[in-house]
Amino acid sequence: MRTIWVKADPWNKSLVTTALEGGAEAVMVPKGFSGKVKELGRIQTVSEDGDLKIGEQVVFFQIQSAEDEPEILQLSRQKQVVVTFADWSVIPLENLIARGARIIAHVRDFDEAQTAFGILEKGVNHILVDTQDPGQLAKILTLLNRGNESIALSEAEIKQIRPVGMGDRVCVDTCTTMAQGEGMLVGNSSNALFLVHAESIENPYVAPRPFRVNAGPVHAYTRTPDGKTRYLSELRAGDSVQIVNYKGEATEAVIGRLKIEKRPLVLIAAVCNGKEISVLLQNAETIRLTAPDGLPLSVASLSTGDKVLVAMEEGARHFGYAIEETISEK
Repeated sequence: MRTIWVKADPWNKSLVTTALEGGAEAVMVPKGFSGKVKELGRIQTVSEDGDLKIGEQVVFFQIQSAEDEPEILQLSRQKQVVVTFADWSVIPLENLIARGARIIAHVRDFDEAQTAFGILEKGVNHILVDTQDPGQLAKILTLLNRGNESIALSEAEIKQIRPVGMGDRVCVDTCTTMAQGEGMLVGNSSNALFLVHAESIENPYVAPRPFRVNAGPVHAYTRTPDGKTRYLSELRAGDSVQIVNYKGEATEAVIGRLKIEKRPLVLIAAVCNGKEISVLLQNAETIRLTAPDGLPLSVASLSTGDKVLVAMEEGARHFGYAIEETISEK
């Protein structure tokens, strides 16, 4: 999960406002200014007298040479280390990331932020944006704050659609408006998740609810932005879930409400790359899977032979984390 801090030292109200509106996790301000930040909104402050105290919890370290890397690695195990450079360079960050250091990369513009997030494909997971330009900051927050993960989606062929009776179904109402081709990844198995379409489609009987995914029964898995899977029954208001579109582009959405109600369910079985997979969904025409071209496919009109999008992965999951293990789920 990416974390973005914003430096507003010297004090810059416009930067703090932009940080708040753009979803930054913290702002760095001069001593005595944390109260002014709290007047504008709820966000962590980094300062000598802030929520995170400079010197005690947060330190700066300017890299001069490769000889500094072991010291930074050791320091990062005890405190949050903001790494700066006399001349901005990728190589030290690559070395530190490869050695497992948890660091905060100091960046001054969008290009440096984009580079830092892309280093060694994985990238740093934490940056401090140091710019006096609110427009530049807004660009970084909009385009890079937890919004450009890519999920590999595959085509699965429907083999069976069968009503199975009643169950406790979970509607996930998010704080995000979803468009056609977007929804959540849900499945009976954590390594085989179907792209369940949001209720963003016009219907003669029910008004569209583009913030909602009628996701399935309480036992089903879904994907969260930290790379884990969780049971739908575990989710709560304020938690985050992963929203994915038919192209595999993933973003994050905050849950505003969950609705758990008894509803008739239908079992949908499919085959992807020779593997049998399945999902249980509410048996209603407003519940849809997603076709490879992004079009929604209602479970009421779904037929054997139809193609839908799924996310597959190797191995298994232990408490939501991917692990290397052979497991069979039926």
